Amino acid sequence: MHESPLPLRILRSTGAVFAGLLATVLLSVATDAALQASGLFPREGSRMTAALFALALAYRIVYGAVGGYVAAWLAPRRPLLHGLVLGSIGLLLSLLGLVATWGKESEYGPMWYPLLLVLIAVPSTWLGARLRSALATQVQP
Repeated sequence: MHESPLPLRILRSTGAVFAGLLATVLLSVATDAALQASGLFPREGSRMTAALFALALAYRIVYGAVGGYVAAWLAPRRPLLHGLVLGSIGLLLSLLGLVATWGKESEYGPMWYPLLLVLIAVPSTWLGARLRSALATQVQP
């Protein structure tokens, strides 16, 4: 098998991780908007219940796995590594969110939510990448 030149592999790797991030963010934002439009989530500026934060956490776990799957699917090599890189980016973004909302429960909701976002970032994307790797291995002769 002919191997692509290094700059092309770097570009493809970057694109794979970016596509996984984009999938995760777009799915999350679209679901948030749909739940808000349906009336299930309160309007912007109103406080959500703990159950609604749990629902948001649940679909963010799933969407993190989808992002990891996409990154692994598009990765030129080492799909699990791409899932972990995506998870590391998610971890960093979640940490920034945690720091920004720390001590502001009355404004942003319970602290368990951003804490759990930090904790699920890497495992959820790894799970998606692992699933893609397992499926790809089954398909190959």
